[in-house]
Amino acid sequence: MFPDEASAVSVARKLSLQKPQVQIFHLPPASILSQITPTVADSDNPLPSAGSEGATVRAYTKLARAGHHGLLVETPDGESAEWLMSAVRKVPYSMAQRYRKLVIEDL
Repeated sequence: MFPDEASAVSVARKLSLQKPQVQIFHLPPASILSQITPTVADSDNPLPSAGSEGATVRAYTKLARAGHHGLLVETPDGESAEWLMSAVRKVPYSMAQRYRKLVIEDL
């Protein structure tokens, strides 16, 4: 997640130039709020979830409401995750996570 669209687009462009075969999806705030936020609308009722998915979606929602943009990039291994983060770390970013089998990792 990035505080502004320009940062997200800049990182996406840089990644695309380095590895055009990698799919990169831009998630503007409206998409996050309409597609991701509803996935946990009532998931903690009557009891809070034992997993971190709800908390993650609430964090995305809070950032999207503040105008932050996201990128979704496949990182099948640690090397590709580090490649991604080397580009992300060059601009201000608000949140970076990697989804792996049964794990959500903060980057």
